[in-house]
Amino acid sequence: MALSNVATMVRGLLLVALVCAAHAAKDAPVAKDGAAAASCDGGTCDITKLGASGNGKTDSTKALETAWASACGGTGKQKILIPKGDYLTGPLNFKGPCKGDVTIQVDGNLLASTDLSQYKSNWIEILRVDNLVITGKGKLDGQGPAVWNKNSCAKKYDCKILPNSLVLDYVNNGEVSGITLLNSKFFHMNVFQCKDMVIKDVTVSAPGDSPNTDGIHMGDSTGVSIINTNIACGDDCISIGPGSTKINITGVTCGPGHGISIGSLGRYKDEKDVTDITVKDCTLKKSSNGLRIKAYEDAKSVLTASKIHYENIKMEDAGNPIIIDMKYCPNKICTASGASKVTVKDVSFKNVTGTSSTPEAVSLLCSDKIPCTGVTMDGVEVEYSGTNNKTMAVCKNAKGSATGCLKELACL
Repeated sequence: MALSNVATMVRGLLLVALVCAAHAAKDAPVAKDGAAAASCDGGTCDITKLGASGNGKTDSTKALETAWASACGGTGKQKILIPKGDYLTGPLNFKGPCKGDVTIQVDGNLLASTDLSQYKSNWIEILRVDNLVITGKGKLDGQGPAVWNKNSCAKKYDCKILPNSLVLDYVNNGEVSGITLLNSKFFHMNVFQCKDMVIKDVTVSAPGDSPNTDGIHMGDSTGVSIINTNIACGDDCISIGPGSTKINITGVTCGPGHGISIGSLGRYKDEKDVTDITVKDCTLKKSSNGLRIKAYEDAKSVLTASKIHYENIKMEDAGNPIIIDMKYCPNKICTASGASKVTVKDVSFKNVTGTSSTPEAVSLLCSDKIPCTGVTMDGVEVEYSGTNNKTMAVCKNAKGSATGCLKELACL
């Protein structure tokens, strides 16, 4: 064969090889930073193999984004592994829907950047993902102490909101278990428009004076269970916002914090009802409130909170152990008109015992325009732990019944 023919054949083979390689590269799933999804072995994406460094100083954001792109794009069971170590990250936006089921295994600690200019909204936000699992013994550290002094919400109604740590939006059949959420800049966890979520064996930890560091907030969600979880924070341990239904809270310890709250209700227009809420076998330790339902006196929405049941609750020097506050008005920002549009009905308190740090162990402060109805207390025995006053109940515009309670508390 002539040398020219050989050269032609070689050039042809090289061209075919190049074309095939180009097609292969084009067809491979590519992560945001250009890494192919094939970089995750056997359905497990170890972020350290994607460039993450566990020294607590190197930015590992891209490695986590690469891992998410691969795991969410893979079929079947997919895992993102965060090994032991400290991994600094900026904002992470993990969007679905995903092709398979993703588990984020948190064995190490994620540290949120303290540079607020990096954030458009939240730190870790997961959107439209079904069958999501976040589990492990590691921490999501919001590093809030570095920026809490930037929070002006105690002074301004329309304050700039700092980043929430973990936000789950439109997540169905999800689980968060085992992890610790530490020192969030704002809320530790926010659950919005989710369905059939289980949050169990989680720890939330922040100082009692840290601003707006709610433990777990939820809104417009149904079928959420919070089980065997310990929460210490600077705001509500759990806040159940408008549109929440079929909520189960069991075995939660709260304190310090502002208690387990429904609301606040009525702040915004077009809020939806809250119904079918059960809180059982919980302990409140030195929290500023205990079991609280709060609605704005000048509520902008017409809505109802109903079918709410509290049972087997222990108070350990909790302030305001039982409180329905239909004149809620933080920072004096409301119009004290008394024209509430929120209805509270069918609320039961059973076997609520222990001690109160305030003389008022029961405060039912309902609206004169729309009284609370169907309120029952059975076995409510909470005593003021101080010596300068006596245990008392304050009941206004509340209708219902009390049986087996301390005589000082039977105000219904």
